[in-house]
Amino acid sequence: MLAAVILSAGASSRMGRPKALIPYREGTFLEHLIQVTRHPRIGVTRVVLGAGADEIRKITKLNEPLVVLNPDWQQGQLSSICAGIRSLDGIETDGIILCPVDHPLVSARLVGDLVTQFYLNNKSIVLPTFNTRRGHPVIFSKTLYAEILDAPADKGARAVVWAHSSDILAVPTSEEGIILNINDPDMLRHAIEPHMKYREREDH
Repeated sequence: MLAAVILSAGASSRMGRPKALIPYREGTFLEHLIQVTRHPRIGVTRVVLGAGADEIRKITKLNEPLVVLNPDWQQGQLSSICAGIRSLDGIETDGIILCPVDHPLVSARLVGDLVTQFYLNNKSIVLPTFNTRRGHPVIFSKTLYAEILDAPADKGARAVVWAHSSDILAVPTSEEGIILNINDPDMLRHAIEPHMKYREREDH
């Protein structure tokens, strides 16, 4: 099985409020990512929190087993990825699917496609592409856990991706959300409004 690791530890300083709590569809960014990563082959979910952890836990009512607190969140995203991996100690996993909370506009169908391709192909990294641009979420095989834990802080998990360029499976998708990094109010308006209009058309 895979583990879903949702990264939501940053300060959200440019957004001005926790990105995890931004309303989206019937819930929030964080709740949407938890929902779309519910899959028969994803057996464990971890939500890595740091800045604003108490507020996020209170509002989303996260089940405690899901929560991983990263006291080193100010050191950057890699520290949260490592906290997520360490929280899996003693749990048998085939890999992790990393879901940054600032890339929430992905569907359960896309997650399912990535999971299927991971198990069908002998590749240690599986990632989606939109018009050839790589995006999120990314699946890393358990064989790369040690390298991720030892990756340089200034390069993060990208260093592992670069080191295994021949062992990457790119999965093309029509979902632009994989490349939309929602970090500030302007990007939020640009990204969310078209998706909400699309959802309205789906509902009619």
